Amino acid sequence: MKKRTDYISWDEYFMGVALLSARRSKDPNTQVGACIVNAKNKIVGAGYNGLPAGCDDDVFPWEKTGEFLETKYPYICHAELNAILNNIGMDLHGCKIYTALFPCNECTKAIIQSGITEIIYLSDKYAGNDSFIAAKKMLDTAGISYRKVTARMEELLLSFREKDV
Repeated sequence: MKKRTDYISWDEYFMGVALLSARRSKDPNTQVGACIVNAKNKIVGAGYNGLPAGCDDDVFPWEKTGEFLETKYPYICHAELNAILNNIGMDLHGCKIYTALFPCNECTKAIIQSGITEIIYLSDKYAGNDSFIAAKKMLDTAGISYRKVTARMEELLLSFREKDV
């Protein structure tokens, strides 16, 4: 008997973890997840967009528009920053971060400061916005590489049915 050949790649695996992490987000509009991986392909951090620990997500707003303090924007911690803050307590120098959405300028600052050296993203849908143009300028200057994930599949179905194990 030969080994399976239809297993997922490392990129598909870690992006899958980022996408699964995104499912923890309570944001009704945007769910983003991130996964940090060291040089030995070990997960050392994961996060999703949400409120800081201790802030009740039933009390704070989830609106995208309106007066600044009445929207989610001053309160939400992005997935990439959460993954950095939630790391297992190790130095992140030389690690990669997988993220569903290309990081904004604020998360990019944290990525650069943490020592992460590569960003693998799924979507760059805000590429024309100033925040993301600034992010790429900083990444290019800091010598941090970024690339869109290459997946051989469009989707992967997970089953929680016991009979499928």
